[in-house]
Amino acid sequence: MLVTAAAAGGALVVLPGATASAEPAAPAPVLEAVTAAAAPVALALPSIGATSALPAIGLTAAGALVPPADPAVAGWYADSSVPGDAGPAVVAGHVDWAGEPGVFARLDELAVGDPVLVRRADGTTVSFAVTRVERHAKADFPTATVYGTTTGPELRLITCGGAFDRARDSYVDNVVVYASLIDG
Repeated sequence: MLVTAAAAGGALVVLPGATASAEPAAPAPVLEAVTAAAAPVALALPSIGATSALPAIGLTAAGALVPPADPAVAGWYADSSVPGDAGPAVVAGHVDWAGEPGVFARLDELAVGDPVLVRRADGTTVSFAVTRVERHAKADFPTATVYGTTTGPELRLITCGGAFDRARDSYVDNVVVYASLIDG
């Protein structure tokens, strides 16, 4: 899989299984047991001061996952798990755009144990804890690990990282944050 920032339309392109080139309200109580989750609507990363609405995103005709056009907003890949349900829920966002910081500008600063809060449409909030932060060359993106089956609810946060390749108008790496549901 390859994740790139495309110049046209400002899309971060995440290709599951392929090769290619806002602010939430106060969190609701954390669920103790999560079942049949409502869609996510907001994301908060308190340790780095990032908050965002969390609209659903999908794939282009070429199979690319594209976060919202607004670089200040992250997007939830609607064909991944709902945050809180078993499996990996995937969220993508820009590190920057046109010289301005994006929603995930400081994503690589998250540390093991940091909280990740996801508010859902039913008013509940699910709480995750960061388990690891990795940076991978786009050509070596860990597709199976990011999108593969998990034994419980997990979250993946993805953005660009590393040096910016002006010739390709893209960053050379991706930052991937892994988080697991915190048991109530």
